[in-house]
Amino acid sequence: MEIGSVPSQDEDAAAATPREATLGRHLARRLAEVGARDVFAVPGDFNLTLLDELEAEQPSGGGVRLVGCCNELNAAYAADGYARARAGGVGACVVTFTVGALSAINAVAGAFSENLPVVCISGGPNSNDYGSNRILHHTIGLPDFSQELRCFQNVTCYQAVVNNLEDAHEQIDTAISTALKESKPVYISICCDLPSIPHPTFGHHPVPFFLSPRLSNQMSLEAAVEAAAAFLNKSVKPVLIGGAKMRVAKARKAFVELADACGYPFAVMPSAKGLVPEHHPRFIGTYWGIVSTPFCGEIVESADAYLFAGPMFNDHTSVGYSLLLNKEKAIIVQPDRVVIGNGPAFGCVLMKDFLRALATRLKKNTAACEIHSRIFVPEGEPRPSEPGEPLRVNVFFKHIQKMLSGNSAVIAETGDSWFNCQKLKLPEGCGYECQLQYGSIGWSVGATLGYAQASKDKRVISLIGDGSFQVTAQEVSTMLRWGQNNIIFLINNGGYTIEVKIHDGPYNVIKNWNYTSLVEAFHNGEGKCYTAKVRTEEELEEAIEASLGPHKDSLCFIEVIVHKDDTSKELLVWGARLFAANNRPPNPQ
Repeated sequence: MEIGSVPSQDEDAAAATPREATLGRHLARRLAEVGARDVFAVPGDFNLTLLDELEAEQPSGGGVRLVGCCNELNAAYAADGYARARAGGVGACVVTFTVGALSAINAVAGAFSENLPVVCISGGPNSNDYGSNRILHHTIGLPDFSQELRCFQNVTCYQAVVNNLEDAHEQIDTAISTALKESKPVYISICCDLPSIPHPTFGHHPVPFFLSPRLSNQMSLEAAVEAAAAFLNKSVKPVLIGGAKMRVAKARKAFVELADACGYPFAVMPSAKGLVPEHHPRFIGTYWGIVSTPFCGEIVESADAYLFAGPMFNDHTSVGYSLLLNKEKAIIVQPDRVVIGNGPAFGCVLMKDFLRALATRLKKNTAACEIHSRIFVPEGEPRPSEPGEPLRVNVFFKHIQKMLSGNSAVIAETGDSWFNCQKLKLPEGCGYECQLQYGSIGWSVGATLGYAQASKDKRVISLIGDGSFQVTAQEVSTMLRWGQNNIIFLINNGGYTIEVKIHDGPYNVIKNWNYTSLVEAFHNGEGKCYTAKVRTEEELEEAIEASLGPHKDSLCFIEVIVHKDDTSKELLVWGARLFAANNRPPNPQ
C-alpha cells in the first residue's frame, strides 16, 4: 500500500492478522493437538518455507519439533513407529514434491495396511503454476502435477491439495480428523508459496477438534450379543483369540474384560502380540497354526467354539492358508461387524461395545483352561554353551528375555525375528511391535527412531537382521543426533534368512559389512554410543551388561554373529508352507 492511499479491505484484514496466523503454524498447532509433537522431515526446495513455519511454532508454545531424517522412506517409517507408540495418536512426516513423496509412499502403504494414522505432508508446486502448462523439476517431465496425488490415492484414506488460502484450514482439519476417525494415513500437499502468508482463518488458538464418536446400532448390538451368547454358552470348551485390529477398534481392554468374565483361555494372532497382557493367568500364547506357541494351537484347533476379535487372515498369519479352523465354529468380530458361525452377520456393531456387552451374558466356562493346564509342559532352557562355543540363536534370545521389563519395548524386524520374538514372554507394561501384514524389510530402523521419540519412558530393544539393516541403516545416525538410548541387536547371519527358508538361491547372499565400524562412523564423536561385536555367549553377556550398566544412557549397537543355518524351527516350517501356497500350479481352465 502506498503512503496516503486508502487501504483496501484485504489490506485491512492482513494488517489485523497476527504474524503467527499462517498456514504453516496452523498445521503445526493441529499436529501437536493430536499428539504428533515430533514431525519427521527431509528438506527439499518445495517444502523449505513450510519447514520454517513448522520450526517457528515450537513445542513449548503448542507446536512441534522437527526431526530431520536421512531419507523420506525412513521419515515415514519413523512416523509409523511414532503412531504405534502414541496409542491412538498421530505420526507425521514432511517431504518434498514427487521425488520425496514417492520415496515415502512405501512406508505410507505399510501404515495403511496396519491401520495407523500417519499424516504425510508434501511441499507442492507454487500455486501460480497450476494450470500454467509449465514443466517443473522433480516431475516426470509432463505439465501435470497430479502424479503424486494419484499414487497416494491408493494408500491413504483422504487426500488434500492445498493450493489457496481460503479453504486451507478446512482441508487440513478435514485430513487430520479423517486420519483419526479412520485410523489410516492421509496425504496433504501444500503449495510452496503459501505456508508463511498470514490469513484470518488461521487463529492462534484454533477451535479444538470435536470428533463425533462412532456409536453402535443398539438393536443390531443386542441381536449380535444374544446370538453370540447362545452360540458360546452351548459350547463345551470355547476359546478367545485376539487379532491386530483390536488396536484400531480400541478394544484391547474390553477383550481382557471379556476373558476375565467368561473364564475362557485367550491367545493372540502373531500380529497382535503385545496388545494383551501376557502375564494374565489365562493367556496361552500365540496362535499361528502349525507354528503356534507349544500347546496353544492344540487348544484353539480342538475347541468347539472360538471367538476371534479383530483377526487379519492372510498367507503369513495363516501359514499358507493351512489353519485347521472351521468357520461354522467361529465368531469373527471386526471393528464394526460381527459374523457368527459363518452367518448371520450383524453390522454397525462396535467391537468394544460388543465384547463388553457379551461379557455380561456368558456363563463361566474354564474347561479349555483346565485342558491347557493338564497338557502344558513349561519350555526348557536351551543347552548351555561350552566355553568359546559359537553363539546360538536360542541362547541369544534367552538373554533377550532376561533384559525385558515394563520399561522396555521390543521392535521385531521382518524375518527370523518374527518367530524368535513370538517366544518372548512380555512382562507387564512391555511394548511390542512388528509389521507382519506388510512385511517391508528395513521397517524396524525407522520405526525404532519414531517409537523411541514418542516413548521417552521406555528403552527400545530392536532385533534386526543384517539384510534388513542394509536397507535403512543410515537412520541410526538420527537416533544418535537425538540422544536416543535404544539397544539395537544386529543379527548377522550373512543373508536374507527368511527368503532362504522360503526358497534359496544365490540372490539371498549379501555383502558383509563391518557393522560396528559403520555405526561408529555415524557416531563420529558426537553423542553417546556403545558398540560391540559378539560371537560367544560370554561376549554377549559382557555386551548386555555394558548396555544396561555404564552405557545405559547411550545408543548401544551390538552385532551378534551367528551361523547362517541357525534359525528357528518355526521359520523352517512356515517357509515351506508359504512357498507351497504361493507356488501352487494354476487352476485348470
